[in-house]
Amino acid sequence: MKVAFATDDGIRVNAHFGQSPMFAVYNVSKRGGELVELRKLPEIQYQDESGKIDSRLEAVADCTLIFIMQIGASAAAKVTRRKIMPVKVPLGSSIEEQVKRLVEMLQGKPPMWLAKILRAEEEEEADGIHG
Repeated sequence: MKVAFATDDGIRVNAHFGQSPMFAVYNVSKRGGELVELRKLPEIQYQDESGKIDSRLEAVADCTLIFIMQIGASAAAKVTRRKIMPVKVPLGSSIEEQVKRLVEMLQGKPPMWLAKILRAEEEEEADGIHG
């Protein structure tokens, strides 16, 4: 699954969803996690709050989880409507550590929220194959 991390340095989760200058996107599975790309957002002056949220939603549209420091209520609603799960982590959390924890969760017994996401992903893949 693809996982995005709101960051300004590509190393730590240290950005608010609506202000994040980029997202580090990783492929994460039971076998491990690897950086796919750093998706930098274009600096658009005078962009309103809704525009900021929408441009960030587009940047992470293919991701299943997004790790952030903070997210506003309206942004959280838009993110979850896109079937992306926002995960709040403490400021400055290492992306590498978060990836490692996620891999460990996938290898063991994932928590309820993660198990639900994995089931939904598997159903989508099955629908794609048979549909």
